[in-house]
Amino acid sequence: MTEIIGVRFKDVGKIYYFDPDGKKLNKGDKVIVETARGIECGEVVIENIEKPDEQIVKPLKLVIRKVTDEDIKTIESNRQKEKEAFKICLEKIAKHKLEMKLVDVEYTFDGGKILFYFTADGRVDFRELVKDLASVFRTRIELRQIGVRDESKMLGGLGMCGRPFCCSSFLGEFQPVSIKMAKEQGLSLNPVKISGTCGRLMCCLKYEQDAYEHLLKVTPKPGAIVNTDEGRGTVVENNLLTGFLKIRLDSRPDTTPKVCHRRDVKILRDAQIKIEREEIEAFKGIE
Repeated sequence: MTEIIGVRFKDVGKIYYFDPDGKKLNKGDKVIVETARGIECGEVVIENIEKPDEQIVKPLKLVIRKVTDEDIKTIESNRQKEKEAFKICLEKIAKHKLEMKLVDVEYTFDGGKILFYFTADGRVDFRELVKDLASVFRTRIELRQIGVRDESKMLGGLGMCGRPFCCSSFLGEFQPVSIKMAKEQGLSLNPVKISGTCGRLMCCLKYEQDAYEHLLKVTPKPGAIVNTDEGRGTVVENNLLTGFLKIRLDSRPDTTPKVCHRRDVKILRDAQIKIEREEIEAFKGIE
């Protein structure tokens, strides 16, 4: 077993394990630690606990110290420097006429590196920009291209539900979302209705997917052949949540479909949910 603490460097970011080095730390404490990027300040989100060795990637880096008043001044100074660096970088991007959108700037705690986060439609040759920025700031420069989901996570905002973005309020890591999920949940395949502000499929499609996958196993799909108390028929519509089905009976094909519950029918041959080629093309690039 190994004693660890969990540290986050962003409000809703990935949790990294560190060796507390004998220090007792509480949730919410600010600490100075050594990372692959250099010396950084993070917040303790997991207090001292022991983890099995197989769950730890060793060697763990040590916690250097709890944040001091002097460290807080350094952090505040870095925040001001980031604002100035953002303005300068915007000017340099315009000067070099680069097709890129600057999203955020981040100083490492020790000032040994400045990271510039940007989005772009394709690859960007920013070598001259890096040289230009290095000559201004006299430190290591890293330009990091991110996706539109990452941009939304960094900037934050309100979703169509009226609540803050999930990605910027509690989702530590993005989970894969697909058009198949929207299809299986019976949602309108309208990109405007099932896409988030970032232009990609909404992360919340993932939340109820497990429940829908279970319901799909026990509920006949449209096109399924079933037996009812009035004979064989074809399912023309289903409601996964209530379990009610509309069935066109073979004996009365021209009458109003029979309504019954899934528990009252026997599936003879179930149907499959298919995604048409046109639908794939329509949603290409937003998954």
